[in-house]
Amino acid sequence: MSHFTQLKTQLRDLDNLTRALDDLKLSYEQGSVTVRGYQGQTRAAQVVLRQENHHDVGFAWNGHAFELVADLQYWKQPWTVERFLEKVNQRYAYNTVIHACAEQGFQVTTEDVNTDGTVRLVLQRWSA
Repeated sequence: MSHFTQLKTQLRDLDNLTRALDDLKLSYEQGSVTVRGYQGQTRAAQVVLRQENHHDVGFAWNGHAFELVADLQYWKQPWTVERFLEKVNQRYAYNTVIHACAEQGFQVTTEDVNTDGTVRLVLQRWSA
């Protein structure tokens, strides 16, 4: 019986996902990697955060998005699962906006982080 839990996300871009993890200063392995779980079980994933207890956290592509894959009983991240996903989603959205705007010629002129954790960006684009 599998102890892995798969949580659906809206994370579809691997580069923005890894940028989000970098922003959060989380160490991970990327590529064709496996998530280690209960009694030596494994699951294939594209991104894995190794945990000292040998029960990892991973992001696996399901054909539409990256699902969070983990044995939640052995969760050892600095935040709860819910808070972890909130933080990853926020940084993923931030990176998606920044990179999409850069492709359109915009630059960040002001970035403020509010006390509630929300981020306010002011962008500009110079036209010739």
